[in-house]
Amino acid sequence: MISLPGFVFFQQPPMKPIHTPAILLSLALAAWSPAKESAETAKPEEIAEAAKVAEAAKPEDPELAAKRKEQEALSIDNKLEAERLTKGTNEMRAEVTRLKLERELMTERLALEEAARQAALKKELSELESERERLLRENELAKVRAEKIGNQLKLAQTESSLEITRLQGEITRFETAEKRKSYADSEPVYLKNPLREDGTLVISDRRIPLNGMITPATADFITNRIDYWNNMDRELPIFIVIDSSPGGSVMAGYRILKSMESSDAPVHVVVKSFAASMAAAITTLAKESYAYPNAVILHHQISAQVMGQMNLTQQREFHEECQRWWFRFGTPIADKMGITTDELIKRMYARSTSGDWNEFGEDAQKLKWVNHIVQGVDETSFTRNPDMAASASPSTAPSISRPGAPTEEIDSDGRPYAWLPRLDPKDVYFLYNPDGYYRMR
Repeated sequence: MISLPGFVFFQQPPMKPIHTPAILLSLALAAWSPAKESAETAKPEEIAEAAKVAEAAKPEDPELAAKRKEQEALSIDNKLEAERLTKGTNEMRAEVTRLKLERELMTERLALEEAARQAALKKELSELESERERLLRENELAKVRAEKIGNQLKLAQTESSLEITRLQGEITRFETAEKRKSYADSEPVYLKNPLREDGTLVISDRRIPLNGMITPATADFITNRIDYWNNMDRELPIFIVIDSSPGGSVMAGYRILKSMESSDAPVHVVVKSFAASMAAAITTLAKESYAYPNAVILHHQISAQVMGQMNLTQQREFHEECQRWWFRFGTPIADKMGITTDELIKRMYARSTSGDWNEFGEDAQKLKWVNHIVQGVDETSFTRNPDMAASASPSTAPSISRPGAPTEEIDSDGRPYAWLPRLDPKDVYFLYNPDGYYRMR
């Protein structure tokens, strides 16, 4: 018996050779048969068939028959087992075939799905490519339009710039022409002797205005300019022009006088309208002074209002301080007039009970309060329209500011007034103030 996995085979034992006399005889007869010649010439198929017939005609040995039957039974069993095996194998083959078919079906389905996906992807890519091409075309079109618009805009800007440039040129030309109208054709006139024979005083741009109340700020303003004009030229005259000033601080006025005295360039004082108290002292004590015939110059004693409460001793000390200041100003004024200080005071009160002695320019000249009476003033420094803003440079236009000027207010009675700035402890006001406009805090 031979066994394989899933199969069982039965092997027939080898048969022993049978040597019987009948068989040997039959063989001999067959060999000596007259038909031997024809048998030798017969075909192999015919010989085999004849052998089978001869074999079948032989009497069968019982043992051989039993073995043949056993052999046939085993063969049938083998065939049956083979059939069974074939049946099982066929079922397995059928299952394998079914599985292969299912696998092929799944493969085909997957292939179909993949093909569908690829087709969809290809379609999407195609659409995306079409969209990209469309966007590129639109982008190119937009670029072309943008370039066209840009060129149009540049052209418009160029035209606008040209128009703006033309308009700006016209505006500049108009402004230049208007500015040119603001300047005179003449230049400032500089004369060492500024008083002409016809009585006209020629004032250059070396001019310093002194208007309003004299304060420490006023002194700064004037003394700085005296120094500046000296540094520019130490021979040509400097002009302090007083339109109207009620006087003010004694200390500030004294600083102005000392700056005038120490100046290498001569300092000339010009009174056009009114100079009182400290302003009158500056005018009278100047080396050269001028006034219009109807200009008013007013001298009086130093008078001051008491600031705060003082006892009698303090009042006496304050009075003595005022006397010392008066001596320093009143004495040189009286000396220039050719009289004593007491005579000066006497004549002040002979003119008015307040001691305010004022004279027009012509009479002031007789009293030596002013040196010259002029019939006109030629302001050659005004080469620029006064309505325009004054230049920062003192060499181009005169300043008309009033440094330290107090701010005007209205009291409860509706009367205008201005607070006097606080003075230094030893300073006093040499100020003409008959209506009480200037008030002490």
